Amino acid sequence: MELKQAAGSPSSRGTFLAGAAASTAALLSVRVNVGAQNLKQIVIAEPVHQIGYLPLYMAIDRGLFAKRGLDVTTLTATGGAHVSALVSGSVWGNIGGPESDAMANGNGNGNANPLISVCNVVNRANNYMIAKKGLTPKSMSNADVAAFMKGKKFALNRFGGTPDVLGRWYIEKLGLNLTSDVTIINNADSAATPIMVKQGAADIAITTEPQITMGQVQGIWDQPYFSFPSLGEYAYSVISVKKATALQDPATVEAFVSAMIEALKISASSKATVEAAAHKAFPTLGEAAIKGALDRTYADNIWSKDGFISEKGYVLDMSIVAKSGEFTKAIGYSDVVDMSFVKNHQA
Repeated sequence: MELKQAAGSPSSRGTFLAGAAASTAALLSVRVNVGAQNLKQIVIAEPVHQIGYLPLYMAIDRGLFAKRGLDVTTLTATGGAHVSALVSGSVWGNIGGPESDAMANGNGNGNANPLISVCNVVNRANNYMIAKKGLTPKSMSNADVAAFMKGKKFALNRFGGTPDVLGRWYIEKLGLNLTSDVTIINNADSAATPIMVKQGAADIAITTEPQITMGQVQGIWDQPYFSFPSLGEYAYSVISVKKATALQDPATVEAFVSAMIEALKISASSKATVEAAAHKAFPTLGEAAIKGALDRTYADNIWSKDGFISEKGYVLDMSIVAKSGEFTKAIGYSDVVDMSFVKNHQA
């Protein structure tokens, strides 16, 4: 694995082609902190580097993990490899949707070493439907939006991922057929979405910040025409570990969750601190892009304030997954979610 120092950043980045499990190969981007000796090393796999994960990045940058004895780094694993990396034991934990834990457990992994969700981060469905610049529905009535969407090409990211699930659910909710009325493109790497829309490979995309603001600056699209955060409380991005990790090393899970809750509280109370973290996490984004991305994030109340994953948010997530047809097994809240560490912190 070749590591290269990123310009303007104290971290190192590298890329390598890796299979986190026998069936998965994905391009992985590693972010490694240096000089963190005598700390327990923790790697968190993320499916994409995005604004929604800023509480995690901020906790790393501000030393919230380090003061608890943890050296936490992130690893960007596209195409669903953030899940298979955790299943295989290649990483300590990941950040992503709890439905991915449910799917992994329901498809056989749960019999041996299930994945569990231990801390909430993003508590809204942090995706937006956006069309190529110049394309817009006649009105926001369901009939006009359905007419607008019919015949269009949709970039929904990887098959089975949360954006794909939400996009399929929304298309069907409007009465459109997923095979005959629209063309769905499952691009494994969400970073390709703006390019696909710009080049005409897709007319409509499901995306999030900072891509939304970046695409606006580049003239690719205007404002989203549908915001999934409007669905309300939704368990969108959580911290997950193996159940065995929680049983065998609860102190480390406890420390990690404690740091995340501190970061979430800072995120709720100090936008300036979050903005500073955003500039470090996204050094190529300009001031206007950072401001636009954070304005949307705060306006839509994206982040959990206390790390708690509610049954209501989990059930909504899983019900949309089931309606999309991508996973229909009933996996209960208590089979996936373990809030004992969050509750210990609140006690």
